[in-house]
Amino acid sequence: MLPCVCWIQPLLVFLSSVLRAQGENCPASCLCPDPHTVDCSGRGLTRLPDEIPLDIRRLLLSDNWIPRIPSDFLVLYSDLVYLDLRNNSLSHIEPGTLSTSSRLVFLDLGSNNLTDIPSGTFGQSRSLIKLRLGNNPYLSMVNEDAFLGLTSLRELELERNALSGLQVGALSQLPSLRVVRLEGNPWVCNCNFANLFAWLEENSHKLPNGVEGIECSLPMDGRRVSLSQLSQDSFRECQITLTLTDLLIIIFSGISVSVVAIMTSFFLASIVHCFQRTSKTSKGDEEESEE
Repeated sequence: MLPCVCWIQPLLVFLSSVLRAQGENCPASCLCPDPHTVDCSGRGLTRLPDEIPLDIRRLLLSDNWIPRIPSDFLVLYSDLVYLDLRNNSLSHIEPGTLSTSSRLVFLDLGSNNLTDIPSGTFGQSRSLIKLRLGNNPYLSMVNEDAFLGLTSLRELELERNALSGLQVGALSQLPSLRVVRLEGNPWVCNCNFANLFAWLEENSHKLPNGVEGIECSLPMDGRRVSLSQLSQDSFRECQITLTLTDLLIIIFSGISVSVVAIMTSFFLASIVHCFQRTSKTSKGDEEESEE
C-alpha cells in the first residue's frame, strides 16, 4: 500500500499545479472550463479581455457591449477555431481582421450593429464552415466579393437584416454552400432582384423553408408576397429594360463617336487643303520659270 501512496501523491501535486496554472491564465471575470476554452459571455464587457491564453481554441464573447475588434487581435491566436461575438455592439469589421485566423471554423457575428460587409472582410479563411450574420438590423449592403475565398463555407446566415437586394455573385462563388438563410429581409422584387431570384429557385433546396419562406415587396404597390407566387415571367420586362446607367453609356458613346468623326474629318480636310495650296504654289513657280 505504501508504494502506491508514494506514487499517487506526486500525481496529485502535478494535477493541482496544472489546475492552478489554468486558473491563473484565465482572464478576470471569465470562465475557463477546459485548457482551450475561454467563456466571457454576459460579463458586461466593453472591450476584449486581456491575457487571453495564446493556445485558445474556443472564445465565447456573446451578450456583451464590445464595439470593435482590433485589426491585429487574431494575429497571435492561430489555434482559434470557434469565435462567438453574438449580441454585442459591433458596427464594422475591418477587412483583414479575420483573415489571420486560418483555422477558424465557426464565426458568429449575429445580433450586432453591422451596416455593411465589404470585400475582403474574411480574407482567405478557407477553413470557415459556418458563418452567422443574421439579426443585424442595420446591415443593408453585402459586397459581391464579401465571401470570396471561403471555399469551405457550408452554412451562411443572413436572415432578418436590412437587405433589399443582393448580388448573386456573393452566393454563387461559394462552392461548398449547403444552407443559406435569407428570410426576414425587406427584399424588393425589382429588376435588380431578378438574378438572385433565379439563383434562389435553382438552389431552393439550400433554403431551410424553401422560397416559400422568403417575401419581397412588389415595386408597383409595395405589397409583400412570397417568392413562391413569382416566376421567371415576373421579371420578363427586365430583359429588355435599359437602366439609366445603360442609357448614359449609350449616349456618351454616341457623342464620343461623333466628336471623333468630326475631328477626323476636320483633320483630313486640313491635309487636303494644305496639299492643294502646295500644288498650286509649285505649279505657279514652274510657270514663272518657263517665262
